[in-house]
Amino acid sequence: MRKKVTVVGGGNVGATTAQRLVDSGLADVVLTDILDGVPTGKALDMLESAPISGASVSAKGISTGTGDYKETENSDIVVVTAGFPRKAGMSRDDLLKANYEVIKGVVEPIVKLSPNAILIVVTNPLDVMTQAAFKISGFPKHRVMGMAGVLDSARMAAFISMELNVSVENISCFVLGGHGDDMVPLPRYSTVAGIPLPDLLPKERVEAIVQRTRKGGGEIVNYLKTGSAYYAPSAAAFAMCEAILKDKKKIMPCAAYLEGEYGVKGLFVGVPCKLGARGIEQIVEIKLTTEEKAALEKSAASVRELVGILGL
Repeated sequence: MRKKVTVVGGGNVGATTAQRLVDSGLADVVLTDILDGVPTGKALDMLESAPISGASVSAKGISTGTGDYKETENSDIVVVTAGFPRKAGMSRDDLLKANYEVIKGVVEPIVKLSPNAILIVVTNPLDVMTQAAFKISGFPKHRVMGMAGVLDSARMAAFISMELNVSVENISCFVLGGHGDDMVPLPRYSTVAGIPLPDLLPKERVEAIVQRTRKGGGEIVNYLKTGSAYYAPSAAAFAMCEAILKDKKKIMPCAAYLEGEYGVKGLFVGVPCKLGARGIEQIVEIKLTTEEKAALEKSAASVRELVGILGL
């Protein structure tokens, strides 16, 4: 039987994620949205692209404005992108309470129909919404994760590539912590053909890349004026799906529920994880300097504050 992935939210991030999945041929795809007709039209458009791309999977779009999630039944992975968008001048924290209601409205029916699914949360503020999905679903921690670190690390890698004029294939980056201004890019663990970034660039250029990475999402919002990033976020969500569907055992930075790792307990924070068929199969602990550890603690504290507001 073919795998099945449901993408909740037919906006730019969700639709582009669904398209990447269809093109890959890895799984049948169900695209949902509360808007009538939008997911149906987009899924049909994707399906009509399949004879060109050669993808042998199905794509179906359904409106969930009535609360009917029946077509999502028995999904292997559910990617949640639904939520109110971030606009220019708006912090991720501003989205907190409104998007909590969105997550609640989505996760409850999904859990009933796909009790064995793996949840990948993309909705902002990401770490808190992932915590909400975890609490609402009652799923074990290895089957709930947030897409953040893959995206942030990709942004950092892109900036390094631009700075050094080298192939992105040579670059490996790690960004830990919450998906916000307090995220923790790690230059010591960011390498170019195995060479640590601090050995290739002066300190001020490394710091400039770190700061641009932290502001990466906001930079795009400011350019677009009326929208936010979706090509890179959808690529990150797809990469996580691919690692799970192919049982890759690939180490990727994800928002994971920590129970003492990195000195953090009872909270979703971005850390290196091994992704495979079971979801998060291992949390990888790396040694941090005193300064890096303090930065991660600060980032975790920001997430904990928002979690406290929602009483999670």
